[in-house]
Amino acid sequence: MTGFVSLSRAMALGLLRDRAAVFFTLVFPLMFLLLFGALFKDTSANAVKIVQVGSVAVFDELPDVERERLRPVLEIERTSGSKAALEQALEKVRTGEVDGVVYQRETGSRGSADAAGSGAAAGAGGQVELRVSAADPAKAGSVRSIVSSIVQEVNLRATGQPPRYTLGTDRVEDKSVQAIQFLTPGLLGWAVAMGAVFGTAYNLVSWRKKRILRRLWLAPVGAGSVVGARIGVNLALALAQTAIFLAVATLPYYGLQLSGDWWLCVPLILSATLAFMSIGLVVGAWAKTEEAANGLAQLIVLPMAFLSGSFFPLDSAPEWVQTISRFLPLRHLADALQGVLSRGESWATALPVIGGMLLFGAVLTLVARSMFRWDTA
Repeated sequence: MTGFVSLSRAMALGLLRDRAAVFFTLVFPLMFLLLFGALFKDTSANAVKIVQVGSVAVFDELPDVERERLRPVLEIERTSGSKAALEQALEKVRTGEVDGVVYQRETGSRGSADAAGSGAAAGAGGQVELRVSAADPAKAGSVRSIVSSIVQEVNLRATGQPPRYTLGTDRVEDKSVQAIQFLTPGLLGWAVAMGAVFGTAYNLVSWRKKRILRRLWLAPVGAGSVVGARIGVNLALALAQTAIFLAVATLPYYGLQLSGDWWLCVPLILSATLAFMSIGLVVGAWAKTEEAANGLAQLIVLPMAFLSGSFFPLDSAPEWVQTISRFLPLRHLADALQGVLSRGESWATALPVIGGMLLFGAVLTLVARSMFRWDTA
């Protein structure tokens, strides 16, 4: 026990004194949470802006209730119905100042510029013309959808018949759910994976080159104390990462709302740390230099983070990407963390992942053991 405590203390102090290690395991991942949390804090869509040239009956006759309903998604700027006003509005669309131009001309009228605003008195029939830019297809599609729905609604109202079907929409999540609910689990999983893989691989290679492993082998200290001290330090580091992430994410500015059994993230993080440490053991057993260990660890962790959805959701990713991600431990960790932290899920989500992580870690540890060397020779 004395050897275990001494080794744990020495390893912890060595980690804290290594500024680069502290930065890349604690500060660097936290920077991503702070940055992404601030960038995606307000994920509400911006209202599209259109210019109404002259009188357009479908807009002018909108009831106040409908105008208020459209206010969050549609901003209307009104101008005169002259040809010069229309040309000026079209130029604003070309330059991206507004998203569309709408005007009305009489049915059968030719020459849209001359007909803008003519014959558009209240109640007069006519054709609503919409002009958008092809430079932004997504925004153009939004403008077309909104204007089309307004025209259809006015046409239906003109028939005097009530709509046969109506559509009600709402979010599955509570209104308080924000982007931070999805960012925190993924980035936390990536931080834990990076700390476990890099720390284990680098230390194993460094200790072998400096003959520290050989001295420990010859010293009156059991192998269990050495391994236990290394595991203990990595688990403590993972818990510190978790505490810091949750403390920052739950600040009022970011607004992370923890679900009922959020504490299940602790056994998930601990089991995942053991799994990712086993990857570090394999890397450290194979690599001969610190540079090779860092390069190989980065080659493993960084692509795995992107393919696992730590930085962005994989819903729209190609099928082959989603297939590969199902074989990556970080994908299952991120999904389980999101389940217990944000979705109110419990043991049914956590237990399979915990068991899978421990099994994964055991298998790779056996592989690393067969490759292990006490010395560089």
